[in-house]
Parts: sequence; structure tokens; C-alpha cells
Amino acid sequence: MRVILAGEGRIIYHLARQFRQKHGMRLVIVTPNEDEARTLSRRLGVQVILNDATVPAILEEAGALRADAVLALTPHDEDNLAICQIARQLYQVPRVIALVNDPDNEEIFHRLGVTVAISATRILSILLEEEAGFEAIGQMIALAKGRVAVSEVVLRHEAPAVGRRVDSLELPEDALIGGIIRSDNVLIPKGPTQLQGEDRIILIATEDCLHQAISLLAGTAAE
Repeated sequence: MRVILAGEGRIIYHLARQFRQKHGMRLVIVTPNEDEARTLSRRLGVQVILNDATVPAILEEAGALRADAVLALTPHDEDNLAICQIARQLYQVPRVIALVNDPDNEEIFHRLGVTVAISATRILSILLEEEAGFEAIGQMIALAKGRVAVSEVVLRHEAPAVGRRVDSLELPEDALIGGIIRSDNVLIPKGPTQLQGEDRIILIATEDCLHQAISLLAGTAAE
């Protein structure tokens, strides 16, 4: 299976790391970030193209003509949509998957032929509005042979992570904060986001580092 990942940020690293463990999967990363390109190439040992994936020639260089799937994971919806449309219309890639940063754009992505459009904001909002737990997400991720866990971590006021910026947390490499529910608001964390007491953290981590990550955030390990 041939997969192209286009974008930047920690999600690229974590997905690439998971895909790389799958036998027979061929992976190419396209990123406009020079530092990330260098780091990904060194740490993952996969082909990394430093360029803009919204340029058709760059997707072709990445192997779009032979790709089974393209994942567009940039922080800009217009770029993700462009990448998916180029992959589908010009190169007939069977599956195009996009991250949707603004949930209002999700329907547009579907109408324009994106196979799967994922809106973290919408998912978090549904969980908050329905006062749901995280069982549904946990079951969805468990399809990947249980290698990834999603947990809700409530920060007490004395928790070690309270008052810290997200980009200052020393979480394990295979753990990241997927979202924050604070009072009646759903936040998608950025580097400068400061954690507060009573925040409900959505923690995504591989099972072998989940307990360590929870301990670093809340001061107690999972039961």
C-alpha cells in the first residue's frame, strides 16, 4: 500500500510512525516546513519531500499516480481541499482523507469528493454537548489493533500540568493532547495554550506510554 502524507505538525510524525510499522506500506511525506522535513527524514527513515503539496507536480513527484491514499493534514482547510482534489481528479487516487480545521467546511469537503473529512472540533463538541464519554472514540481507534489509546484526564488545581503551556510539556514522543474541554468551551490546543485547573484533557497516546503521560499531566498514574 502506498500512502502520501501532506502537512506539518506532530500528527504527521505520529501517523507516519504508525504507518511505518505496517508491513508492506510505502510512505512518502510532503511538508513545507524545512525543520520538520529534516527531523522526519532522520527519525523515520522515509522519503520526505520539502515542498508545497498543493502543487500538482509535487504530488506527482511523491508518487500520486501509484498512491492508494493521500492524507491532507495541513492547518489550512483550503490547502487540504486543494490537495485532495488534485489527488482525486488529476491522479485518480482511490482514497483522499482531509483534516478539517473549521467544522463549517466539513460538508463542502464531502460534496467535493473527499473520501473522509475529519473535524476534531465537531467531534469534541458532540462529546461535550451530549455529555458523552470517550468510549466511541476509543473503539474507533482500537481498530488499529489497540496500539493507540484515547483517555480523558481531568486536571485538579494542584496537578503538575496546571499553569504550563502546551509546548512546554515534556510528554513522551508517542503522546499528544488532542483537545481541551474547558467550562462550556472546546479548545483545540496550540503551543501557547496554558492549561488550567478543571480542564478536561483529551490525551492520545500509544498504550506503552499512556500511564507516563497521564502521570506527567495529572500527577497520578492510571489505574
